[in-house]
Amino acid sequence: MRELTHFIGGKHVPGTSGRFADGYQPMTGEVISRIPLASKAEVRAAVENAKAAWPAWAATNPQRRARVLTRFVDLVARDNEELAELLAREHGKTIADAKGDIQRGIEVVEFACGIPHLLKGEFTDGAGPGIDIYSMRQPLGVVAGITPFNFPAMIPMWKFAPAIACGNAFILKPSERDPGVPLRLAELLIEAGLPAGILNVVNGDKQAVDAILEDPDIKAVGFVGSTPIAEYIYTRGCAAGKRVQCFGGAKNHMIIMPDADMNQAVDALIGAGYGSAGERCMAVSVAVPVGKGTAEELMNRLVPRVESLKIGPSTDSSADFGPLVTREALDRVRNYVEIGIKEGATLSVDGRDFKMQGYEDGFYMGGCLFDNVTKDMRIYKEEIFGPVLSVVRAEGYGEALSLANDHEYGNGVAIFTRDGDAARDFASKVEVGMVGVNVPIPVPLAYYTFGGWKRSGFGDLNQHGPDAVRFYTKTKTVTSRWPSGIKDGASFTMPLMH
Repeated sequence: MRELTHFIGGKHVPGTSGRFADGYQPMTGEVISRIPLASKAEVRAAVENAKAAWPAWAATNPQRRARVLTRFVDLVARDNEELAELLAREHGKTIADAKGDIQRGIEVVEFACGIPHLLKGEFTDGAGPGIDIYSMRQPLGVVAGITPFNFPAMIPMWKFAPAIACGNAFILKPSERDPGVPLRLAELLIEAGLPAGILNVVNGDKQAVDAILEDPDIKAVGFVGSTPIAEYIYTRGCAAGKRVQCFGGAKNHMIIMPDADMNQAVDALIGAGYGSAGERCMAVSVAVPVGKGTAEELMNRLVPRVESLKIGPSTDSSADFGPLVTREALDRVRNYVEIGIKEGATLSVDGRDFKMQGYEDGFYMGGCLFDNVTKDMRIYKEEIFGPVLSVVRAEGYGEALSLANDHEYGNGVAIFTRDGDAARDFASKVEVGMVGVNVPIPVPLAYYTFGGWKRSGFGDLNQHGPDAVRFYTKTKTVTSRWPSGIKDGASFTMPLMH
């Protein structure tokens, strides 16, 4: 069994709190690691290392900071196979899916490599007699990220890459379920030339989270996870005077119009609904066929496709998806299926009793498909985070639009149609942060911004893209005049520029 550590001041540091969590291999159910859970003192040690290292890093010019990230991109490419295998072993997703996790993280690192341009301020020459005005973006200092289990490579990189590029020092608290990849990424950053102390990784649970929220030297906190915890962190962080961005749960709808390409729509639902065992915040968990004929055709096609999904260990390159992350996650999803049955939904495909031969102790579950789900049911209202797709039938376009608009979550949504007017109207009127038109998982590329609306997101600024630079910097505006022989005398009124 592997004994994990924290990563503080550029080196691995054993845990000293005396508290540990077990790390599992989801495909076998075995305990494969022991993960230290940081105390408040251990979090503070990481903050002190970051605080000491930060001034020199902030004074390093942006181009040199970008060079470190560029070398890091090359090192991740060099070790891509190793990282994907480690990620799959700890999380349970297939190796192909793990490589996608890494790639979408690296794209944000590549965006952050453009930091010399992104940090450029504004300049006005001659704003008044001999007066120039210019702005500059400066780093905040020590900042932190609290990241989830479902993307143990992507979301840490979404957090730390822009922050470090902007000249901050970073404290990363990854999920205690699969911290191996974040620790390895920290090693690669040191190899790339990042000064010790600029990225520190502390493993932990709520005690570590609270220590981050309470620490006066941490100026900003970013979080991705469930909505209740997102709201808790946002409320506590703001009360402590920190800049905070938190991203929570989702219930992503996919509207299928009568004119949609049904082959394309079914393929999209299968991939977006069941990929990564449904353990992603951008998974499509609600299909909304518009009209009885559309619903009947959709169900006729969906049922055999869900029944034929191939579930396998992470190492099986032909598997559609692997196990869930923990036994608790598996039990939770099974419980939601029971709730759906009791609520009166039609369970058209039941994958609860799936067993993987040779891996009977793994955390596997087959795909489940509900029909005749209504908006008053818990399986519609709540995020299940598993391989469960609910079909909610709508009589018309207006009802379908209202379903997405009225839901408390507003992370992602999609519409499948051949009608450009309908698509344009939907994109304009739907109250959701990320919209796909014939695209089932509308995750923007790194140079746009990622974030949901309503109870899917807390805070004014989103992840990656230009918003990340705004979040991790503060703007300073300078009004400058050099002596030119002008004798103005003292002025006791609001200064004017003319």
